[in-house]
Amino acid sequence: MIKTLAVHIKGFVKESVATPLFMILEVLMEMLIPLLMKSMIDNGIENPSGADMGHVLFMGGLMVLCALLALLGGAMGGVFGAKASAGFARNLRFAMFENIQTFSFANIDKFSTAGLVTRMTTDVTNLQNAYQMILRICFRAPISLIVAMTITLMINARLASIYLIAVAFLSVVLFFLIRKTHKYFTQVFEKYDELNASVQENVSSIRVVKAFVRENHEISKFERATLNLYILFLKAEKMMVSVSPLMMITIYASIIGISWFGANMIVGGELSKGELTSMLTYCMNILMNLMMIAFIFVMLTMSFASGRRVAQVLNEKATIANPENPDCDVPNGSIDFENVVFSYSEKSERPVLNNINLHIKSGETIGIIGGTGSSKTSLVNLIGRLYDVNEGCVKVGGKDVRGYDLEVLRDKVSVVLQKNVLFSGTILDNLRWGNENATEEECIRACKLACADDFIQDFPEGYHTKIEQGGTNVSGGQKQRICIARALLKKPLILILDDSTSAVDTATDAKIRRAFAEEIPDTTKLIISQRVSSVENADRIVVMDNGEINAVGTHDELMESCAIYREIYIAQTVGNGDFDKKGEM
Repeated sequence: MIKTLAVHIKGFVKESVATPLFMILEVLMEMLIPLLMKSMIDNGIENPSGADMGHVLFMGGLMVLCALLALLGGAMGGVFGAKASAGFARNLRFAMFENIQTFSFANIDKFSTAGLVTRMTTDVTNLQNAYQMILRICFRAPISLIVAMTITLMINARLASIYLIAVAFLSVVLFFLIRKTHKYFTQVFEKYDELNASVQENVSSIRVVKAFVRENHEISKFERATLNLYILFLKAEKMMVSVSPLMMITIYASIIGISWFGANMIVGGELSKGELTSMLTYCMNILMNLMMIAFIFVMLTMSFASGRRVAQVLNEKATIANPENPDCDVPNGSIDFENVVFSYSEKSERPVLNNINLHIKSGETIGIIGGTGSSKTSLVNLIGRLYDVNEGCVKVGGKDVRGYDLEVLRDKVSVVLQKNVLFSGTILDNLRWGNENATEEECIRACKLACADDFIQDFPEGYHTKIEQGGTNVSGGQKQRICIARALLKKPLILILDDSTSAVDTATDAKIRRAFAEEIPDTTKLIISQRVSSVENADRIVVMDNGEINAVGTHDELMESCAIYREIYIAQTVGNGDFDKKGEM
């Protein structure tokens, strides 16, 4: 984990080195001040031959200089530490986002959306704070502690033994504190995922929530998530708070011990007043640094859990990647499924797709129909290699898809989903996802084919109309047609419509299919639909049932030979089940 995270310090190495150097300067200057104070008292104020004001002023001047240098060291350490930690966090977020872009659907299935959001926000922020502490406090506190302990041992080893007892006691307390709090902080971030999931689901589905008057239910769900987080943080904070009184008791006990034994030593001539003053100063320094170390350990314990979660994303390898010498030429849009078996998980009891054999010629229009859960979408996901088959192979243009360059292959396969996504920006911006160099005329042409031009022209700003986040200012049917136009701009060899006209009436659906037949005859078209009217004029229709191909044929052939297809057709047409079937082409 540490090795994985440390790589992302790149670009901020100078700042990462400069920060501890400045912190060391601050420590050294601070450690000199008590020694100068000792000399001022013993050799200036308490000088046996009389007060030496020259020595007092000289030592005072040196103390001011040391204080200024310590201030400079602390300030510059803070500046460089902030730059290094902020840069480290930026690199982590960028690396995570970049790696997520390479994930296959199988990789994405391992992480929830809320979990990824938490990792890129809360977890990275924890690591940023921890890294700044490592550069500043982790260098400052231990070095200060060691230097102060060394100097006090040199001044008076017997008196300094009080520090050793205090340090040993507090070290044992810290050890048990870290063991107890670690498990709580590990659980905290899992609860953060649940909290973020609740917020994300509620905000993205707010219309459904309000339509079903489920606001109170959502509030209760969010309250449970926040309560779980509160309970865990409370347990961890109680453990941390319990240490504070012990720390203060130890500090005051040490001061009392040093004062008592130090006073006796002064009376006995074993210790000077200046030495006692410096010992008391170092006492506070040692124990305060020990408190800092305690805080650091708590912070590092919390950040360790965050670091492990971030490293999981950074170390995740895409299950689908380019071969060593990828093929960059897709000759045509023919598709072949040869003895295909596919499961989303190796632990599945039975495959999602089983023994699939299907051969589609380039330019054919293929309808795919079947009941919910019959694996229609799973079938077409294999064409663009969004998933890899477990057995058999899928070929495009006569070549195994696993031999193609992923970008080249997916550029030739356009998919329009039922649940489409539009991004913030203008309609033109969204259309150019299909082709970033498309002219406005090409965009308009694609929209006419998708029956989207009419409603776009009705907007006051036409194609320059702003789309709100998630496309909330357009209807479901309008969103689907914009997405179809976006897919057409890719000029694909294969066009997959995955129930993507479900939100438009059958008359518009028929117009879209007619435009496809006339304008892109050489493109292979796969139309997944629940409506018979959307697929009955296809060259062939594939009937899926329980992950297998039940039948393949034309509408007339299937009406005679396939009971499943005939049952769907009758259910949709008898009694005007398909309410506006007259719109078919």
